Amino acid sequence: MAKAAPAKKAPAHAFAKTLKSFSTASGKEGLFYSLPQLGKQLGVDVSRLPVSIRVVLESVLRNCDGKKVTKEHVEQLINWKPVADRVDEIPFVVARVVLQDFTGVPLLADLAAMRNVAETMGKNPKTIEPLVPVDLVVDHSVMIDHYGSKKALDLNMKLEFERNQERYEFMKWGMQAFDTFGVVPPGFGIVHQVNLEYLARGVHKAAAARGTPAVHYPDTLVGTDSHTTMINGIGVVGWGVGGIEAEAGMLGQPVYFLTPDVVGFELTGKLREGVTATDLVLTVTEILRKHKVVGKFVEFFGEGTRTLALPDRATIANMAPEYGATMGFFPVDEKTVEYFKGTGRTKAEIEAFEAYFKAQKMFGVPGSGEVDYTSVVSLDLSTVAPSLAGPKRPQDRIELGSLASTFTELFSKPVANNGFNQPAEKLGQAFTAADGTEIHNGDVLIAAITSCTNTSNPGVLLAAGLVAKKAVEAGLKVAPHIKTSLAPGSRIVTDYLEKAGLLPYLEKLGFNVAAYGCTTCIGNAGDLTPEINEVIQKNDLVCAAVLSGNRNFEARIHPNLKANFLASPPLVVAYAIAGNVTKDLMTQPVGKGKKGKDVYLGDIWPTSDEVYALMKHAMNAKAFKANYDKVKNDPGKLWEKVKGVAGQVYTWPKSTYIAQPPFFENFTMEPAVTESGVKGAKIMALFGDSITTDHISPAGAIKVGTPGGQFLNDAGVQKADFNSYGSRRGNHEIMMRGTFANVRVKNLMIPPKADGSREEGGLTLLQPSGEKAFIYDAAMKYIAAGTPTVIFAGEEYGTGSSRDWAAKGTQLLGIKAVVARSFERIHRSNLVGMGVLPLQFKGDDSWEKLGLTGSETIDVVLGAEIKPQSDATLVITGADGKTKKVTVTLRIDTAIEVDYYKHGGILPFVLRQLLAA
Repeated sequence: MAKAAPAKKAPAHAFAKTLKSFSTASGKEGLFYSLPQLGKQLGVDVSRLPVSIRVVLESVLRNCDGKKVTKEHVEQLINWKPVADRVDEIPFVVARVVLQDFTGVPLLADLAAMRNVAETMGKNPKTIEPLVPVDLVVDHSVMIDHYGSKKALDLNMKLEFERNQERYEFMKWGMQAFDTFGVVPPGFGIVHQVNLEYLARGVHKAAAARGTPAVHYPDTLVGTDSHTTMINGIGVVGWGVGGIEAEAGMLGQPVYFLTPDVVGFELTGKLREGVTATDLVLTVTEILRKHKVVGKFVEFFGEGTRTLALPDRATIANMAPEYGATMGFFPVDEKTVEYFKGTGRTKAEIEAFEAYFKAQKMFGVPGSGEVDYTSVVSLDLSTVAPSLAGPKRPQDRIELGSLASTFTELFSKPVANNGFNQPAEKLGQAFTAADGTEIHNGDVLIAAITSCTNTSNPGVLLAAGLVAKKAVEAGLKVAPHIKTSLAPGSRIVTDYLEKAGLLPYLEKLGFNVAAYGCTTCIGNAGDLTPEINEVIQKNDLVCAAVLSGNRNFEARIHPNLKANFLASPPLVVAYAIAGNVTKDLMTQPVGKGKKGKDVYLGDIWPTSDEVYALMKHAMNAKAFKANYDKVKNDPGKLWEKVKGVAGQVYTWPKSTYIAQPPFFENFTMEPAVTESGVKGAKIMALFGDSITTDHISPAGAIKVGTPGGQFLNDAGVQKADFNSYGSRRGNHEIMMRGTFANVRVKNLMIPPKADGSREEGGLTLLQPSGEKAFIYDAAMKYIAAGTPTVIFAGEEYGTGSSRDWAAKGTQLLGIKAVVARSFERIHRSNLVGMGVLPLQFKGDDSWEKLGLTGSETIDVVLGAEIKPQSDATLVITGADGKTKKVTVTLRIDTAIEVDYYKHGGILPFVLRQLLAA
């Protein structure tokens, strides 16, 4: 766990009278900035504010220094109204930052490059130092190469260390170079589960003078993974940001965001027998997507919320990116305290945590009518039914009994209608692979119990184990060609599955522990056999993955699997046995057991009492403490063997994994004066709706023959060692070439084929010749000619994981603006953070309505003074010389973002501040 930065002397506080004391059950005294006292001082009933707003208000109050955080900021936020124009900008100073390794390595590379700049300019390199504790959890690098055997975990970890040696050496350098930077080594679990079980402290204490009680404050954070929101389940305010924003937060910048709407979500009733937390979260995701909560806080309240076990709350909070909210927040109550006790936090910590929240009058889940919300959504838990989501988006929920019919219907529907455009008669046909395996459309080829969403939840994991036990006892099996894996989010999972006697049954069905990390959900499923890949590609088959994850975007799970369904862990086991998603598990047998007897889902599905009886194995404080003590005292032989270089400034080796980033080339203390707006730009791509960060910057395999593959080939790297784009994020040369390199991305500039289908892959038409080229190759030609480029897109541009490389790669390709119908929150801010203009169409305007073909030239005209969310003008000149003008909204949303843009991005802005200080 990273150390806190040393305290600095604070200036006189504008609200000094709000500093009060509280006592714990053991009589220990602490100080805190009292929100009830602030309310009295300013004549506001603070108890009517959403609890999530109050936690942010505490940070604004405590950090009010008259400079970055002013008295006006405090007054604006305490006067939050449920319905209002959201124009006020909140400077939110977080207690800590958490990183995963895919996003953490490039962030560390940026910090290292900043130290190079400092040294070159004759400054002390230690000027560049995280000002809040930063923890990096290595969880995204392991792949499921081996599965279905007791050796799988060991073999996969050995491969992980071989592939990532250079990255891990770089992390070791970072651990010794930066005082406040800690690393949780590979093999401990998924960042969000480690955060929930270990890193989260509940409350923090500021360093205090001897004999003086410490000032206590709530745990808050940002993380470089969209699913950072999982921590909202234990009452911690935090969300995912790009590495770009996280870096600024680490280096002393507040996280700036507009005052949000807060949607109250009232839960009533109880879940029915046989319904899981996963079914609940898929239902919540569907409801909130329809309610349109992008950029809003969602806060859960009501009697039904109080009954939810903490892991169930964390499961719902985890999926906030899927329903589009900034957070899915659960207030602190007795269940939170219970969870802290069960996960091995110290008695002193737990007492301080409970006493603090009670002193702030923020303890307990609010009831109906007790808090003012922007709007209220309700769900009766008794109406939730067993469900899956897919085949391409997490919000597309399908009740279990409708999955077979839905897949059958989508099989022949056009791609434009979410379908697969296949002839109906092909659905029942068998296709034989070269190894003799028969493959059908709808076959489940990957069945993975994976991802942070569910592998932190003992209820659904014990249920999966019980399904496996009953299935094995009934004589059911999983076909050997199905790639099965169990990748828990924490070693604790293996501990309680073993104690409950369920792990051997999971192993008999092929669900051996294959990794502790983020695997199938991130695209680290590993490959299928060459014979299966060949039969799929040759016959254009629509085969499936069923996984307990939160992401199922096109080509994310595996490039050859077109149908991907999110499901609870017990349903993953059931579909692995069933083998095909056209089997209706509500009416048809899961499979044939002993003596050819039909076995139905109801025969192997556990009761809630059976699950509850085993829960005692899951919350063992001693087991949690013993496990996480190993982070420092027994991190594993593979990690101990990794040797990093020493010193305060990094000496960049020749490597295809790590390279000195180019963002500070020709750095000067004053920003170079550049003309705002864009002139004479060519169109790089015309995209449709729901272009994800996966489409823009894929994390998965690097394909031979693409610019990224060619670069590695030229560097002498063998195909077997290409690894993934995600693992090579420390090297900008690879990541530039990987930008828009997703095998499923469709640039609609390229005319449709004769059958109406669209060509896939990162291609464009170079202008004015119309020559087809990879987007990277075209970008290099445009840059060489001094020609800027722009991108046009539809709704929800940039949804998905918070990949800073989606913005960094865009900038390095010379793309100056992205014009879309709407943007995902994190990607929009990341574009600004890299100096790329996000522009939003007004009303029902779109590039299709404008009749763009990609041959046009574009000018972007900004106002004389750049103002947040002001109007900008697109001047579109056709090939015939005719021009038209369209007014769009400049999605630079806040005053600080204007500064970032003027400085060429957030990184040079922050570096100038640090070096000036």
